[in-house]
Amino acid sequence: MTNTKIQITNQGQNNKSKVYDLEERTAQFGETIIKFVKKLGKDETNRVLVSQVVRSATSIGANYMEADGAESKKDFQHKIALCKKEAKETKHWLRMIATANTDKKEQCRLLFKEAQELTLIFSSIFISAKKNQKEK
Repeated sequence: MTNTKIQITNQGQNNKSKVYDLEERTAQFGETIIKFVKKLGKDETNRVLVSQVVRSATSIGANYMEADGAESKKDFQHKIALCKKEAKETKHWLRMIATANTDKKEQCRLLFKEAQELTLIFSSIFISAKKNQKEK
């Protein structure tokens, strides 16, 4: 199976397309989460929440890299489904962090928004991959 990088195009108000490198976008998201959690307090609640959100957020990019190296179409679909699952889980942990750290709600909201966008992107990729497999 040949692997190609998936690029997401977003056409803005001025009708210029901006191409997103999903590998880079997921890596940056993981890095942003790591930097964000380093600013949180070190209490027991945050220790648990930080561990969970770092695992799920960084897994998005790792699973995308796995999907890029998939050995079959079915393997690709499975890895993309994992990307979606981890993005959804990250949203949950961000919500819990916002509850435990009310002073960080706005930052959590912005990170949640990116996790939601990634969830939608991977949902779309999964649906397309499944549709393409059924057509063949």
